[in-house]
Amino acid sequence: MIYGIALIVLGILAVPSLLVSRKPDAKEYLDKITPYQGWIGLAFCFWGIWGIIQSVLSMGAMGTGWILGLAVSVVTAVLGFLLGYGMINKLLLSKNEEAQEKGQELREKLAPMQGKFGIAAIVLGAIYILFWIF
Repeated sequence: MIYGIALIVLGILAVPSLLVSRKPDAKEYLDKITPYQGWIGLAFCFWGIWGIIQSVLSMGAMGTGWILGLAVSVVTAVLGFLLGYGMINKLLLSKNEEAQEKGQELREKLAPMQGKFGIAAIVLGAIYILFWIF
């Protein structure tokens, strides 16, 4: 259930305009979180990658839960990468110029879809919570 809630929060961080348009006073809360966005993104990126690895390792148990878990992990990894790119670049990619170029290329491909991934994260987070409850 915590994973679903965390995914909804990640989606809101990825699409702040959606939240601000519905609740104008939310901007001040989002501004407080912004300095930590890189660390939050980095943590979610690794959490998503770990989820993908777990899904691949448990392919024998394929079913609705497995597909949902894989989808949640992929969206978590992508949004974590996009939100934490600055931190990822600083800590991991800056030591290797080729890795830095590939990371930038990947970010440029994914950045236009950040809003769609953010909405997908909110929806998947809600579905994950419902799936967990029932």
